Amino acid sequence: MTNPQQSSQQQPQPRIVLASQSPSRAGILRSAGVEPVIAPADVDETAIQRQLAGSTPAEVVTALAQAKAQAIAAAYPDDVVIGGDSMLLLDGQLQGKPHTEQATVERWHAQAGRRAELLTGHCLLYDGEVYTEAATTKIAFAQANAEDIAAYAATGEPWECAGAFTLEALGGWFIERIDGDPSSVIGLSLPVVRRALYHFGFGVADFWNR
Repeated sequence: MTNPQQSSQQQPQPRIVLASQSPSRAGILRSAGVEPVIAPADVDETAIQRQLAGSTPAEVVTALAQAKAQAIAAAYPDDVVIGGDSMLLLDGQLQGKPHTEQATVERWHAQAGRRAELLTGHCLLYDGEVYTEAATTKIAFAQANAEDIAAYAATGEPWECAGAFTLEALGGWFIERIDGDPSSVIGLSLPVVRRALYHFGFGVADFWNR
């Protein structure tokens, strides 16, 4: 593969393209000095999960991330494309987004005061190469009371969040502690992205806003 630094005079600097409409994932990159191209991928996550029956939780989230990245990669052949997917592992079962107020309440009554693992799968594509990695962070949920659970669910904030919570917003009230990478819990692990960029021959600073 051509060294990107050697060829920088012959071709434009690649951009980072995020195959997601998640404000949290985009926000992580922006706070880290990168303005991503936003290109949400449309994949049938339920069908993919059915095909992955018997796979490990890490394999599931990584496969979902890869499906998203590959869904848009053809439109961005000269850029670094990132796909991501997060799910909560509780009692041996992967939990996705609750989508509704009632489902959020039920999830929180099941996980309040307990520990679980938040798995975030990553897939980065560049110049025909694929880099995949899953990050795991342990979450200790607070023993939130029923009134706060109902109030939190009613805000709508956690409906489209893996594990029915956010770390960086209202949900932060109800997380006792985490053991792992905070950015991964929010939706995209900066350490994983850094390792992928190094794998492709880039430096992180190559993508900072100038």
